[in-house]
Amino acid sequence: MSKDRKTGRNIKIMMYMALLTALQIILTRLFVLDLGPYRIAFGNVAAVLAGLWLGPAAGGICSFAADILGCFLKGFAVNPLITAAAILWGVIPAAAMRLFPGRTKKRKTITLCASIAITGMISSIILTTAGLVFFLGYSLYAILPGRLIQSAVLIPCCCILTWIIYSSPVTSVIASSLETSAGAASSGRP
Repeated sequence: MSKDRKTGRNIKIMMYMALLTALQIILTRLFVLDLGPYRIAFGNVAAVLAGLWLGPAAGGICSFAADILGCFLKGFAVNPLITAAAILWGVIPAAAMRLFPGRTKKRKTITLCASIAITGMISSIILTTAGLVFFLGYSLYAILPGRLIQSAVLIPCCCILTWIIYSSPVTSVIASSLETSAGAASSGRP
């Protein structure tokens, strides 16, 4: 790939990363039902999509940026365990889809949903709960039952929303946009 093609593609990737980071901030910090240690939000969908569309590294970077910027916007201190949990949402599902590529729609669906479920358990139940207990002083025994119920509701919702968007024409549009931007950059077309 020539230098011009790489530059055009990198600019498109950074633009999509910025848009998905902004979407994640909006879905996590603005359109949220915040109940102390429990949060009903769908910013993880944007994180997973960033990883699926742009790669695990880009998904992790988007999630990291969204968490840090979201903390500053809401006036929260940055919690390293919760930030690590956010990063995993952008990395694990995308890495699973690349490590276990499915040829059929059924296999892709199973891989995506299983990776989101695993990520939800690691991120929401383990890391975020630990962050709330160690850094904010919540009692583990007091918040764990509610967090298990929260995860039992949000993980399937995240699977469904992510699959609906990922299997829609939006994925093809983004993929072709990244390909055509590289081609337009090399030919000098706008």
